Amino acid sequence: MITGTKFLVCLAASVFTLPVFAQQKDSGKEAQRDSLLAMKQEVGADTIAMDLNGVEQMEEMAVDSSEMNDGLSLVIDKVMKKYNLQDHEEAARYDSLWMKELYQNVSLSDEMHREIVNLDYEKEYPTALDTDTLKARLAKLNQKTPFNVEYNPSLENVIKSFLFRKRDLMERMLTASQFYFPLFEQELDNHDIPLEMKYLSIVESALNPRARSRVGATGLWQFMYGTGRQYKLNVSSYVDERSDPIKSTRAACEFLGKLYEIYGDWDLALAAYNSGPGNVNKAIRRSGGHKNYWNLRSFLPRETAGYVPAFLATMYIFEYAEEHGLRGKKVERPYFETDTVHVKSLITFDQISELVDVSKEELRLLNPSYKLNVVPFVEGKKYALRLPKSAIGKFVANEEAIYNHIKKELESKESPLPQLVKQAEENRIRYKVRSGDYLGKIAERYGVGVSQLKRWNGLRSNDLRVGQRLTIFPRRTPGAAAVSSVNKSTQPKSFPPGTKTHTVQSGDSLWTISKKYPGITVENLRKWNGISGKNLKPGTKLKLCACPS
Repeated sequence: MITGTKFLVCLAASVFTLPVFAQQKDSGKEAQRDSLLAMKQEVGADTIAMDLNGVEQMEEMAVDSSEMNDGLSLVIDKVMKKYNLQDHEEAARYDSLWMKELYQNVSLSDEMHREIVNLDYEKEYPTALDTDTLKARLAKLNQKTPFNVEYNPSLENVIKSFLFRKRDLMERMLTASQFYFPLFEQELDNHDIPLEMKYLSIVESALNPRARSRVGATGLWQFMYGTGRQYKLNVSSYVDERSDPIKSTRAACEFLGKLYEIYGDWDLALAAYNSGPGNVNKAIRRSGGHKNYWNLRSFLPRETAGYVPAFLATMYIFEYAEEHGLRGKKVERPYFETDTVHVKSLITFDQISELVDVSKEELRLLNPSYKLNVVPFVEGKKYALRLPKSAIGKFVANEEAIYNHIKKELESKESPLPQLVKQAEENRIRYKVRSGDYLGKIAERYGVGVSQLKRWNGLRSNDLRVGQRLTIFPRRTPGAAAVSSVNKSTQPKSFPPGTKTHTVQSGDSLWTISKKYPGITVENLRKWNGISGKNLKPGTKLKLCACPS
């Protein structure tokens, strides 16, 4: 029985020495056969015997050594694939179940956000939890945590709301927390932050590293762009370190530690983490100088008002999950059952998946900071690839062969990816949305696609707000786009004499125009004027009949 690493090294060496055989016209077949026989002795007769028979058949059909090279490559590929499948069959089954469990949680960040914003502190829910029992449990929690876990009717109603309405969400969080909490606890301990702060990630993102809020906060700890940069979280076209579990957790610890230095109170530090110190300071002033969170709550933004109660309710439910019959699924692999390697060449998730037999879904989960499923390579910067520990050995032991394979593949496909990565940081701009802007207009101006704008900025819809900042990697200068747009818009349209038309005014839409002319529908206007979208430019003339142009 040979090790996977030893076997793959042997195969990789054979793959990348194939050109030597091509130079031996007379003895090519013998040399290739000798090579496979050597492999047979090294890795075991049973593994390679079937494929030696395949080579014998190819010997009969081969016209020259170049055909033999192609055939041998196919045989080696076949052996590698066969070996990988056998070696990782159980692991692949386990991983698929684990990935399915984690990917089911992706949409929960939006659900958690809606719950916090719409908390009803007055509504009561029918649960088996009586008030006296809750008071006793909260008193115990208060003794062992630096947070102010004191009973009040509002907190009771939030806890009962979670137990009654969000049991499924909480059980999913109990499962997913086994993956991330060991990592969080280590970083929190390193920065002398209360370990209970790990529950904040559930309130912030429902443990989704790719979560993005309506205002652009991103990652497990929901960093805004500016705050992320302040704590050295890099954002580019290919990378968003706000989604990196380790780097973002470290940044969150530094940010929370700084807020605690200011307020000396963890409840207020939480409130400031969510809404910013400015809003907390205003609430203190408006309350007449109170510094207890519950006395400030009515003076805080609505979302922040529900933020600390949601955090305390989550803490209670996790600490007393068993008493309430809440159970997550047991998983064996925490985040620490993975390891990293710094890449020495650009590599795609497709290539990694093919070479080390790790699914793309798991690669995306383990490497959420790579926005385009590509690990870039830029001189002077380090980009790490995170893999299950079972796959790290295969990657490291065969790095040279892997990079050679990638290089040949990129050259054969004439891939533009390396050049794009090198130029990404230089070309990136930050665009401020203005009145009248829409995604199509901005995309046309900079020569990019709407889908690219949405992907670069994590947008789920086409809606934009005035003042919103967009990251763009332009393919042309705005001036060139403007000239093109002006030329296009100023080209006169000719209509037959007597054609009835409408000149688009500012604020017009197809619907409002159709209402001005009885018998004409929006579909009529689209068909007669070749309109596919919704946006109309003021000054454009529209036909009000099916007459030819």
